[in-house]
Amino acid sequence: MPSCARKHRLTGSLIYHIFNRGNSRKVIFCDESDCIFFKCLLKKYIELFSIQIYHWVIMPNHYHLLLEIAEPRLISRVMAGLNVSYTRHFHRKYETYGLLWQGRFKSQPVQKESYLFACGRYIERNPVRKNIVSVAAEYAHSSARFYCLGENDDITCEDPYFREFGRSLNDAQAHYARYLLGFDRTEESQFRKIDIPLGDRIFVNKLRKERGLYVPAGPGKPRANIIATNC
Repeated sequence: MPSCARKHRLTGSLIYHIFNRGNSRKVIFCDESDCIFFKCLLKKYIELFSIQIYHWVIMPNHYHLLLEIAEPRLISRVMAGLNVSYTRHFHRKYETYGLLWQGRFKSQPVQKESYLFACGRYIERNPVRKNIVSVAAEYAHSSARFYCLGENDDITCEDPYFREFGRSLNDAQAHYARYLLGFDRTEESQFRKIDIPLGDRIFVNKLRKERGLYVPAGPGKPRANIIATNC
């Protein structure tokens, strides 16, 4: 694993580990077309809000995103629009009604230069931990195939430190694939405590909690309303 130690400011250092799952842990991505629809929504919200998604996975009953956004206070509106749009799709397709999600999405502020690789590995190893696949790149609905195989998905923004895995792109892909084979239980436990900021003391002290979301301390107002879209 390459070293990612950097002197940082909060600007350019703050990324978010986002998680949500189905109400009562029920399956909400029932087939391939549901995953494709959700990925279509992700692409639209990336463009609408200038988001960079570095790592992601869509599992049968939940999803993870590791993203960066210029105005963190917009995250709540982005996620509300995304979840509302998918809920409409699900109820229309399966003729259901009621709550689809377990509640408000969860978000974990993460210090990019210290934890981006580790959080990305935690996210992309989800299908391996659940015994769906034996290696992460076999799973069709995550960013692992982008990094290991070079498959462009129009969602993944290349991790800014990815090229440090090797001197060439092929070398970086091979080393990253080996990186995904390993794991650290202590490391992974940090990303399960998703409501707790993950970074050094300076990083954490520059955050404050507003309406359930950690944002940079200081003034700032959201600039957009919820936008629900259909693919």
